[in-house]
Amino acid sequence: MTQSPHITDLLSSEQPYLTDGGFETTLVFYEGFDLPEFAAFTIMDTDEGRDATERYFTRYVELAKSRGRGYVLDTNTWRAGIAWAEPLGLSKEEILEANRQSCIWARGFRAKWESRALPIVINGVVGPAGDAYIADTDMSVGRAADIHLPQISRLAESGADMVSAITLTNSAEATGIVRAARRVGIPVVISFTLETDGYLPTGQSLGEAIAEVDAATDGYALYFMINCAHPDHFAETVNGSKDWLQRIGGVRANASRMSHAELDESEVLDDGDPAEFGQLHKALVAQLPNLKVLGGCCGTDHRHVAFVADHTSHSHAA
Repeated sequence: MTQSPHITDLLSSEQPYLTDGGFETTLVFYEGFDLPEFAAFTIMDTDEGRDATERYFTRYVELAKSRGRGYVLDTNTWRAGIAWAEPLGLSKEEILEANRQSCIWARGFRAKWESRALPIVINGVVGPAGDAYIADTDMSVGRAADIHLPQISRLAESGADMVSAITLTNSAEATGIVRAARRVGIPVVISFTLETDGYLPTGQSLGEAIAEVDAATDGYALYFMINCAHPDHFAETVNGSKDWLQRIGGVRANASRMSHAELDESEVLDDGDPAEFGQLHKALVAQLPNLKVLGGCCGTDHRHVAFVADHTSHSHAA
């Protein structure tokens, strides 16, 4: 595995790095953008879209700077895998070029903000080939590796320090992504979507999914993450002294306690209670000793992440 100094710093930091919140939900509900297939990279061909993206990430990097934290800068490529080329009316090469352009933008943004006190990791974001809320039980590990390899390769070639596969619903696709990243030689993180009961949409437990992916990939993933669920939905899941909790390195929770089905049908943004959201993370970090990254998912913004930072500002991620 090729590991940049940025990744070494991330893994050895005494404090979890911060990352952003719900990028797509912010663009849609606060900025008024129409994102086809929720694809944020599609706004980057206009001045308005580039300006909104700059404003969005500036809020978070300023927050990290003010709290003395490192920052994980996501590329806007969650919907930029080749499986989404046809639904978005693009060729495979056009959608892969979007990944390259996103990394170019991220490198420029990092150059503007990074300092010794504010290290910034460029994180190439990979999304599921299907729906982020509905379990895809038909995809084999081999098929997943083939589908995701082109995007992961392009992100690696274009300057990403690592890739993170976000909102995955099943262990087979996760395993395929890890195998593709291993083939390329780039560090990879796997983040699973959890339901209100703390289980994956397939019904598999989080511990079983992590164990299955690790067993099939020789533990290649840097760590695993939890995303797209309110802290209340998985508080019991991460309670206790199970060995697999050592593999949880990040949390990006939802602002809302609603189920995914309810969120899908909602025409307004449920941003929950940002202060309570931050408070709930105090217990989570006590239960998860190896946390490396904290941010938010659907419905969260810089307010939520600020409260998270303020409630997790102690050394626990040795």
